[in-house]
Amino acid sequence: MNPALLLLTDSRLPAGGHAHSGGAEQAVGCGAVHDLPSLSGFLRGRLRTSGRVAAALAAAACVHASRTASAPLDEQGGPQAAWAGLGEPGGAQAAWAGLDAEADARTASPAQRAASRTQGRLLLRVARRIWPSPAFDFLARAVPDPHHPVALGTAAYAAGASPGEAALAAAYHAVTGPATAAARLLGLDPVEVHRLLADLGPDLTEMTADPVTGLAPTPHGTAATGRRWADLPAHSAPALDLLAERHAAAEVRLFVS
Repeated sequence: MNPALLLLTDSRLPAGGHAHSGGAEQAVGCGAVHDLPSLSGFLRGRLRTSGRVAAALAAAACVHASRTASAPLDEQGGPQAAWAGLGEPGGAQAAWAGLDAEADARTASPAQRAASRTQGRLLLRVARRIWPSPAFDFLARAVPDPHHPVALGTAAYAAGASPGEAALAAAYHAVTGPATAAARLLGLDPVEVHRLLADLGPDLTEMTADPVTGLAPTPHGTAATGRRWADLPAHSAPALDLLAERHAAAEVRLFVS
């Protein structure tokens, strides 16, 4: 495993991740999460839905970053469309925008969309200082405020991680933030909470078994398997959407989301 992955998944990374509970604060507030068993169910459900989607988006972003960062540049200083465009109209930059649009389409809650873009913007700002890469510049040109999984996948590439490791980082992020928030809100034994996270090890590994590497474009801009961004997983979590909207409307909040 690339050691940089530890930095990307560290809650102490100054990218604002510690300020988000991933819906856990509102779940605790309404009683849906009130003890260790209910927290375990919440984490497993989140991992299998929004976590799986985030993992796939991060892996796809890592793949695309590897192509755009190494592509020959055009007259405008961007990657040549025919080399890194993934068959999308408008080339590589349009493909970045298209991937971010797929993340947007898979995030039904406006509150969650806003939180994801806030985290993505902060991560992009921090990661480009730690791991300078032209991939960040190409992404920022197309999407100034990318969704968090898209920024995370790009950062993973810049840090030398693989698409599978990018997927692992996104899946891990999907459960550790809520777990930590719930432990603080409910006063749970932190050792027991981390035992729940340890129990999710096989599920996290399974998330990276097929990190969407089939979406990698060839030098002619066509995915080897014919898959496009629209083929990424699109699991929904209506309960998380509702919790996010209730949280955004709450008068008192300890977490941003």
